[in-house]
Amino acid sequence: MAEFTMELNDEQKGVRDWLHGFAADVIRPAAAEWDEREETPWPVIQEAAKVGIYSLDFYAQQYFDSTGLGIPMAMEELFWGDAGIALSIVGTGLAAVGVLANGTEEQIGTWIPQMYGDVNDVKVAAFCSSEPDAGSDVASIRTRAVYDEAKDEWVINGTKTWATNGGIADVHVVVASVDPELGSKGHASFIVPPATPGLSQGQKFKKHGIRASHTAEVVLDNVRVPGSCLLGGKEKLDERLARARERARKGSVKNAAMATFEASRPAVGAMAVGTARAAYEVALDYAKTREQFGRPIIDNQGVAFQLADMRTRIDAARLLVWRASWMAVNGKPFTAAEGSMSKLFASETAKKVTAQAIQILGGNGYTREYPVERMHRDAAIYTIFEGTSEIQRLVISRTISGMPIR
Repeated sequence: MAEFTMELNDEQKGVRDWLHGFAADVIRPAAAEWDEREETPWPVIQEAAKVGIYSLDFYAQQYFDSTGLGIPMAMEELFWGDAGIALSIVGTGLAAVGVLANGTEEQIGTWIPQMYGDVNDVKVAAFCSSEPDAGSDVASIRTRAVYDEAKDEWVINGTKTWATNGGIADVHVVVASVDPELGSKGHASFIVPPATPGLSQGQKFKKHGIRASHTAEVVLDNVRVPGSCLLGGKEKLDERLARARERARKGSVKNAAMATFEASRPAVGAMAVGTARAAYEVALDYAKTREQFGRPIIDNQGVAFQLADMRTRIDAARLLVWRASWMAVNGKPFTAAEGSMSKLFASETAKKVTAQAIQILGGNGYTREYPVERMHRDAAIYTIFEGTSEIQRLVISRTISGMPIR
């Protein structure tokens, strides 16, 4: 087990500087254009693939960093560049992690390479979980997967929403219910291979922020996938369902999925820290150079104190993210929902800091000539996806009290 540290080692610093350079030289110059176009920035993803950032190997190296700091450090730097483009680069990782966490070695070796493609033919993947009536309430998923034993195929029907890369992906990972009576414990994940009949893109959403990231509905109409596309295999699923039924019979309410959600939320917190830091840096530079009444506006306490609060919140958010990331990698139990704490505080910080940055820039901050307007729009997503701020508070309050708070 690695000791908790607030200091990156030399190798981590090298990776951080490399990512920062890519974010500064490639992502930022393209950010405004792709935000306006509201399209997937394929040229930027291809550049990321060429240098090795858009690859399973890179994310695996960060994911298995024993300090836990690899992923949050990477997320912060990429999202410092631009949240929409960064999400387009890391979005495939959501599907890849789903396969890594639940798939067999054969499934991992077969499908993850197809999610990324190669430098000359870049692909993306989509993780499809949320539904029109099942966002925060994951137990309400209605997409059904029914096993056709005669053909050894699963037949999937339903509609997914808010899917990053949904419809444009080569490989879709779909969460479906195989036993509705078990709620979230009756779910399973399936690979839908490229060009599978019955899968189509529904509505593409025109979003307030992160507009360079493709978000759409995915419609599954009698989609048939081979039995081998059930992540983990049917034998493992049958054993898990049997255990879930036994726990339900005994009245157990333990939610085994909670640990997974808690472990993934710090990564979203790190994204929020990156956006907040970017806006703070723009505001700081502006305050030091913008003059009013014959002196820089940072000479005024009203501005200087705002910047002091912004920096304090950013550093506090990063520390919460790093603590939770270290705990997750080293198997420390989240006895106070530390994963949700990090995501809650960092996401709220991003919204607050980007709003303060606009205020410091005044009228300029409200225009698209300066990036803080875009950063403020992007920051709004952090308090919504991967569990809203209200859900984080619910998780934290239930964990610290042991009470079924509603």
